[in-house]
Formats: sequence, C-alpha cells, structure tokens
Amino acid sequence: PVHSIPIRCCFHVASTTFIMSKLDQELVVKAIQNILKYSSGESIQVDGEEVKGKQRKFLETVELQISLKNYDPSKDKRFNGSIQLRHPSRPKLDICVLGNEKHIEEARELGAVEGYSVAAMSEDDLKKLNKNKKLVKRTLAKKYDMFLASQKLSKKVPRIIGPGLNRANKMPIPVPEAEAIKPKVDELLNTVKFQMKKVLCLNAAIGHVGLSEEDLRQNVTLAINFLVSLLKKNWQNVKALYIKSTMGPVQQIYF
Repeated sequence: PVHSIPIRCCFHVASTTFIMSKLDQELVVKAIQNILKYSSGESIQVDGEEVKGKQRKFLETVELQISLKNYDPSKDKRFNGSIQLRHPSRPKLDICVLGNEKHIEEARELGAVEGYSVAAMSEDDLKKLNKNKKLVKRTLAKKYDMFLASQKLSKKVPRIIGPGLNRANKMPIPVPEAEAIKPKVDELLNTVKFQMKKVLCLNAAIGHVGLSEEDLRQNVTLAINFLVSLLKKNWQNVKALYIKSTMGPVQQIYF
C-alpha cells in the first residue's frame, strides 16, 4: 500500500550500494542529457544519425522501460512494490480529496497552487452520486488518478458510493483527521509503483523534462535499484533497461 512507502524506501535505499554496481552512471547521464536536449529542440545522435528534437507544448514525462528475463509470470511470484523517489515522478497527477471540512479547505487552497491538480469532495457531495455506477465512474474513477480521504470518511466511502473506486483499483488512502493534506499529496507525486503482470515488460513514470539532469539521475537510479531488489534473482532477471521522454526516442541504459 502507498502509505507504507517510507518504510520500504528506507530499507531498499540502504541496500543500493551493492545494487548500484551494475548501473553505468556515465551511460545513464548521457541518456538523460539526450532526453533533455531532444525535449528542448536540440539535435541528438540516434543510432549514428543526427535527429532534430522538438519542444512540446506540454511537460513530457520521463519513463523507465524494463525488459525482464528468466522469469515465468505464470509460475514465479508476481511482485508489487512502491517507492517514494526524491523528486516528482510525473509532471501532473489529478488527485481528489474526499474530506472533512478542514481537509477540503486545504485541498482547495492547494489546488490553486501552480504545479498541483487537487480537487475536493465532501461526504454530502458523495451522497449526491446516489451509488450511480456510471456517475461514479465518470465523475470519480475516470476523472482522477488517485484519492485521499479523511480517515473517518474513508471507512464510509464504499457504503456511500458503492464498489466503483475499488474496482478501478483507486481506493482512497486514509489521512488522519489532524494531519495536513500537502505532505500526502507530495508523497503521491513522488511515488513510483512496479507491478508484475502477465508479460515480461514493465514501464513506470520516473520524472519529467522539467527536472534537472541530477534530479533525473537520482530518480532513475533509485527506481531501478528498488525494482531490482523486488526481483527473484535481482540483476540476473534484468534483460534491458531504457528511458525516454513522452515524444522522444528510446535511450538504452542497460544491455
């Protein structure tokens, strides 16, 4: 669960000294430089040819792509883990706070700050959905990426609106009544999740082109080392690693 991230993060960060030996940091830095150059409109070399970049009208996400080997999804245990990175893992995350009066006020104030996309709904707002499945799907499950809820209200959510959020794998993360909303929102913005499914390829957002070269390097390194720690045979299960921006060419960083 997302709220246990800090504990897991500390454990895995402590073990990264050993894991990091497999990552060529020069190759990682060069790949990040190419991503940032391309996204700003500069030319880069791709497979020996010069390719002209293009600056987009939106902030591109930087994605980590993983190809695994020696893994049988039908037999081996499927892993599922989250880690809080040092810097935002994506340019934008639409969050809805289902809250008490205090949390709703905080959420609306935060939503007015540049860089945050935070909305708020009260218990009465949820009741107005009248357990209408299509309405819950359209106004909540499809509209927002993640949900936070004041602790007392979080327990009532399934009873008030039905199983819609649970089915969408977007159940609200409880926030104690007296705690502030902003630290929880920042935590979500910095979180990356790795989940093994039925295929040997994974991808995850680990930053955006608005971050600095060093910030991206830290995020890439931490995310990869955490992922490797989840694998049955660690680096022996890694076939290849790539990073790319939303519209940019793929940069291989592990062969």
